Amino acid sequence: MERSGSARIVALVVGVVGAVAVGALTALQARLNGELGAVLADGFLAAAISFGSGLAILVVLGLALPSGRAGLKRIAAERRAGRLDWWLLCGGAAGAFSVATQGLTVGAIGVALFSVGMIAGQTVGGLVLDRTGYSPAGVSPVTPGRLVGAALVVAAVVVSLGGAAGSVPAWMLALPFLVGVGVSWQTATNGRLRQRAGSALAATAVNFVGGTALLVVAAGVSVAVRGWPDQFPTAPAVYAGGVLGVSYIFISAALTPRTGVLVMTLGSVVGMLASSVVFDLVWPPEADPDPVRQAAMILLAAAGVAVAIAPRRGFRTRG
Repeated sequence: MERSGSARIVALVVGVVGAVAVGALTALQARLNGELGAVLADGFLAAAISFGSGLAILVVLGLALPSGRAGLKRIAAERRAGRLDWWLLCGGAAGAFSVATQGLTVGAIGVALFSVGMIAGQTVGGLVLDRTGYSPAGVSPVTPGRLVGAALVVAAVVVSLGGAAGSVPAWMLALPFLVGVGVSWQTATNGRLRQRAGSALAATAVNFVGGTALLVVAAGVSVAVRGWPDQFPTAPAVYAGGVLGVSYIFISAALTPRTGVLVMTLGSVVGMLASSVVFDLVWPPEADPDPVRQAAMILLAAAGVAVAIAPRRGFRTRG
């Protein structure tokens, strides 16, 4: 018994560290994609490069692993038989929008402001999707805790709108929120697709195929209008966004069954917010962040997420 208890503690510690790593990788991906977009002066081309590299990795894995091949065959068969709705294959559109927004905005507003806006959108979008029953888990009630948590996260965005954020265009501040809403929809859609495919790898590959296709078209239009970039970055690290995206998707899939959604969500939010501050210090954005305002918005966002997803411990009636 003692050994099993120790094993559970070790598993929990590993899960928490992994969850924080997921958040840190998410923030790092945003910063690298933002840097690539800034150097290329074309966020759409940067997003296509990032998403395309992730797709290449997933294609190799999907073809090499039996579970991936079986899942892809099942998706194709279900679609041919008319048992799979076409919109379940469109989750990649939200991922494409997220990566494109990173390339368009992060270089100017920084990772911290992008992360808070994204978390706010995820919280609000999650409330709506849970209430309407779109989530694979079914209908979830809108509890007072969730409402208070959403309000705190939105308050963090309001705090972020002052200071240095006032020096950047309003659309750069609105897009991260919309990204969060899209990511919440993508998560629910991917969950439904995973249920039908029986393979997280196959569902993720389908998302990357759709997202890459959209971004290649958008990049082609952008290059046709703006012309080819004058220069490409020489540092290999800025091209690692796709690798990071695939990595944190698989870490999440592997650890969530062990840690639960609560620990994974809180850990990833902590990792995203803490590392975003570090990245903004190492790679300062064009809008120089106010440390006091930045600390306030991060604390509000973290508190909001904690309140929104904390388990209810309300009074129960006794029978």
